[in-house]
Amino acid sequence: MSDGQEDTSNAPVRRKAGHRGGGRSGNSRGKGAAISQIPWKIPLNRDKPTEPLPPEGVEAIHNGVMHILEEIGIEFLNMEAVEIFRKEGCRISKETKTGALVKFDRHWIMEKIGHTPSSFTITPRNLDREIIIGDGHMVFGNVSSPPNFSNLDEGRKTGNRKAYRDFLKLTQYFNCLHFAGGYPVEPMDLHPSIRHLDCLYDKLTLTDKVAHAYSLGTERVEDVIEMVRIAGGLTHDGFNAKPRMYTNINSTSPLKHDWPMIDGMMRLARRGQPTVVTPFTLAGAMSPITLAGTVAASCAEALCAIALVQTINPGCPAAMGTFSSNVDMKTGAPAFGTPDYMRTTQMTGQMARFYGLPLRSSNTCVSNAPDNQATWESSHSLFAAMTSGTNMVYHAAGWLEGGLCASYEKFIMDCEQLQQIITYMDKPVKWNADEIALDAIAEVGQGGHFFGIQHTQDRYETAFYSPFLSDWSNFENWEDRGAELTVTRANKLWKKILEEFEAPPMDEAIHEELKAFVDRRKSEGGAPTDF
Repeated sequence: MSDGQEDTSNAPVRRKAGHRGGGRSGNSRGKGAAISQIPWKIPLNRDKPTEPLPPEGVEAIHNGVMHILEEIGIEFLNMEAVEIFRKEGCRISKETKTGALVKFDRHWIMEKIGHTPSSFTITPRNLDREIIIGDGHMVFGNVSSPPNFSNLDEGRKTGNRKAYRDFLKLTQYFNCLHFAGGYPVEPMDLHPSIRHLDCLYDKLTLTDKVAHAYSLGTERVEDVIEMVRIAGGLTHDGFNAKPRMYTNINSTSPLKHDWPMIDGMMRLARRGQPTVVTPFTLAGAMSPITLAGTVAASCAEALCAIALVQTINPGCPAAMGTFSSNVDMKTGAPAFGTPDYMRTTQMTGQMARFYGLPLRSSNTCVSNAPDNQATWESSHSLFAAMTSGTNMVYHAAGWLEGGLCASYEKFIMDCEQLQQIITYMDKPVKWNADEIALDAIAEVGQGGHFFGIQHTQDRYETAFYSPFLSDWSNFENWEDRGAELTVTRANKLWKKILEEFEAPPMDEAIHEELKAFVDRRKSEGGAPTDF
């Protein structure tokens, strides 16, 4: 099969017309479980978040955010949004045909964002895959948007549809991944005018998890809305009644929002669908070199967009994202998973709680290979997510090269880490008599061991986390098995998972309606492009 040709060997399993159920939510797929994985669940982070800012620090940054919005302003390159702000009494200046500078009263901003729910659900076509954003819950999604992919067999290549579909299958397979974010690798062999149609068709048939729409033009957003509605077997009213999908938008830092992102956000807001507003600020380049200044600028860019959502549809779900890190001041290159990234994430978490907003962050690294550097940078990013009170972790599995590459092996390695983090969050801390185990301690006494006593035998199968990728054997056993490094074991595992993959079931009539929509929109030319 050549790149770009649709692989029909894993076409959706069909059910009789009239069945409206979603895909399976079990722990295994296909001819046998490739790994032993944790069950599907929405993790709850019970730990108190780290708060590097004292109350007066939060107040100082808040005042800085309000000063930016009131006195410096945010440029909106979207005249529809500008007109909405004008009607709300916001101050408009430097107006052109394409946009204007907008300044906001702080009381208006705070009143508007006050309508945003502190938590919300998103329900995909499989009702058992509903996720919760907020209230201490923490969900994870796949790597999104890199133009390249890599694995040990092929090296580094430009993204194509086969690789795109492979990553979707991995996303569906792992219970530690809760939503299918943006394209896990950009399929460059699909023309941009129809790419979104093929990509969402694949996403909605190969996965049954929450789906994302890129806000990259009116036609693309409207097409994805309609495809998600069809895949869910929903009427238009049923789709509008609750969140079924979401978009993530980025500001054009510093202090600017562009047309397509805001257009997509407004379209979803009118349908009651959530937007995650994630400024992309790099200290020393796109924001001040100081962490407090970067957090203040990032929050200002996010709050004014969320205020727009609430103006259009009060109570519509939204979340604030943080993608604040630093640059390498020697080269100007972005750096991720750094101490500064960790602190800005924690600080933004404090601000999100101050504003009553759910928070999104990311699992990032800049390493060019799935090596030790990639591991510690991702570990730092995930530590920041956990300690900041993050509710939604983007790029949780597979990210390399600062987002320029999706790695098959790193995807597996990250999922091992995610399983361990979820198990940690789920680990109950008990202190009853059975847990303190005085009788067991007395039974063994001095110098014995606990392996054979009943207290251990009753618990040994479920007491501890059991890894699917980490190797806990001693050196001799590891050497006898070929002395394989982690990345080599990961390489074998992703192949086994893809070999055994089964797509989640889809109602036959729904699938036919979805395919007919894609075919019709392709015949109409899809979305306009420059080439």
